[in-house]
Amino acid sequence: MPLLVNGARVDLARPTGDMIRAHPHLEEKAKLLRSQPAQIVEPKGLLYVQQREFAVTTPKDGSVSILGSDDATTCHIVVLRHTGSGATCLTHCDGSDTEAEVSLIMSSVKSFSSSTGCGRLEVHLVGGFNDDRQLSQKLTNQLLRAFDLQPEDVHLVTFCVTELNDREEQDTHFPIIYGIAVNVKTAEIFPATFPVKGPDEDLRSAHTLTGAPLTNIYDAKTEQLRIGPYFWGPFPHVDFWLEQDDAQILQNLSTSPLAEPPHFVSHIRSTLTFLKEHPFPSRSLFPDRKPRIYKKNEEGLWEQVCSDKI
Repeated sequence: MPLLVNGARVDLARPTGDMIRAHPHLEEKAKLLRSQPAQIVEPKGLLYVQQREFAVTTPKDGSVSILGSDDATTCHIVVLRHTGSGATCLTHCDGSDTEAEVSLIMSSVKSFSSSTGCGRLEVHLVGGFNDDRQLSQKLTNQLLRAFDLQPEDVHLVTFCVTELNDREEQDTHFPIIYGIAVNVKTAEIFPATFPVKGPDEDLRSAHTLTGAPLTNIYDAKTEQLRIGPYFWGPFPHVDFWLEQDDAQILQNLSTSPLAEPPHFVSHIRSTLTFLKEHPFPSRSLFPDRKPRIYKKNEEGLWEQVCSDKI
């Protein structure tokens, strides 16, 4: 069954502006979300999701209470939740393979909701802006179409994307919200920033930069964060890119150079340096072909555990 708003099927043959006008409550909800200042989310109880990653858990999780992601410019952050089981998935989509990614997150949420007799699937879309290349609008359309193709009813509850997440300053467009978090216990969604984006931030970013598909990073049944094993070959022209100045990196390695957060270039440099140091992760990072496994400790922070202790 299709993508629904207030019980009515969304007409994807018409521009998204028509959908917004037909359902003014979506615009009101987006306005309310945009008006909230971004909360700083500390690492305790947090599971941070990077670009092309997803994680799903339930309110019963004793380790993770918040899922979150940020640094989205043309990307969109998607929250899919089953109201009966409370199973909640957050992912950070960049348009690389949207239809397959939506099928993957649908399956992940349904796997925690199969025994639940009541409830419905609700989706929340946040991110993007009116960028010059219209990448945000393209991704918005891809996500709407992908959810509309699902066999189950999916109810669109939050739609704060592209034109509804846009601000203009001196003829330059920017997103208003760059990041969100969802409280898996209460289902509250709010704008957020994250001082700590780990563990293994550079490793996970390197996985994305080398063209990885959407990857599940969390096992809610064991409450373990699992990173890898990831494999790639030497990154093309890594020395060349590391020699470039900030302006060149911004211009060539961003989808929206004028709208990136201030730390974008330092983050890319750090990832490129990591790729230079680890041209063959099968040797240097994953010689035993096993994931790096983390569990929350008593302070609510990620701590690496040895595979043989599991």
